[in-house]
Amino acid sequence: MATIEARMRSSRLPGKVLLPVAGKPLLEHLVERLRRVPSLDEIVMATTIGGTDAPLVRLSSQLGIGCFRGSEQDVLGRVADAARTFQADVIVEITSDCPLIDPGIVERCIRKYLETGADYVSNALKPSYPMGMNAQVFARHTLEEVSRLTHDPADREHVSLYIYSHPEKYRLLNVAASQQHTRPKLRLTLDTIEDYEVISAIFGSLYTDKKDFDLSDILTFLDSHPEIAAINARVQQKPARL
Repeated sequence: MATIEARMRSSRLPGKVLLPVAGKPLLEHLVERLRRVPSLDEIVMATTIGGTDAPLVRLSSQLGIGCFRGSEQDVLGRVADAARTFQADVIVEITSDCPLIDPGIVERCIRKYLETGADYVSNALKPSYPMGMNAQVFARHTLEEVSRLTHDPADREHVSLYIYSHPEKYRLLNVAASQQHTRPKLRLTLDTIEDYEVISAIFGSLYTDKKDFDLSDILTFLDSHPEIAAINARVQQKPARL
């Protein structure tokens, strides 16, 4: 099961997840892309009980995906409760900042988790993919254990922080990008108006002719249009929290 952590409040770009691109809100594009991941059997929106997030509940219903509402601050508890409610054994954690995420990369992370027996698999432990391609995979029972072990506000706000901060306790595995996809400084994430402009340009160019465009298509487009990639190149990323 994939959980999408989403809320309308954002310090840099409020309401960003519902901004329109190619005739749809960005969150709908994210769901559309996750539906192409072969190993995912369910997608659940993990949003908050806040009134401002009611539009996300309505969109979940329109898209036919699950929705769970929980604490705004305790995101760890929210995701754990969502997984318990929907009886998921394995959690594929995605944030709503990733409307361009490549389904093939998500599938690769899931396969590595299933094949290796690792406790936690991510492609961002040692960043190599562009920002905005992040996926994390772990068991529900692992997250429930973490929820019992820590009450640190930082751990509760950032779902998997405790897991990857304790490699002595959990077996961690990083999925590295291929050479052609290694662009760790490239911003394909959604956090600012500049990011939105880049994402809009990518969808505007690629989506009409190829709705299932992937990271290779994105990089080819940006390499041919360096002025687009330059729009958000100077944006400072917030401190990394997986």
